[in-house]
Amino acid sequence: MMDCHATIGPRVNCYNIAPLRIAAYAIVSQDAELVTGSHDPDNPAHPLVAAPITLGAHSWIAAGAFVGPGVTVGRGAVLGARCVCFKDCEEASIYIGNPARLLRRRNITF
Repeated sequence: MMDCHATIGPRVNCYNIAPLRIAAYAIVSQDAELVTGSHDPDNPAHPLVAAPITLGAHSWIAAGAFVGPGVTVGRGAVLGARCVCFKDCEEASIYIGNPARLLRRRNITF
């Protein structure tokens, strides 16, 4: 589901075998990956597992960033370019790196 004024850039991969919510004014930049599925590494058959992704209002997934299954990106959070995120991101915060780590809080008012 994509709310009003949300934006998805070119070549974004939305692998949504579980629900994928992109809230109002969220931005997903070019070449980002939103992946709701994976496989169970502890089961020899490696069955498919899925969990929803939620991108909060005014969040920004920068170019080439990866968001994995079950992640919630809080309102106004930013994942920097090429960031790899498998854990929830706090609202109004900036994350960088692989794995994603908190860089700092944003100085922003919504």
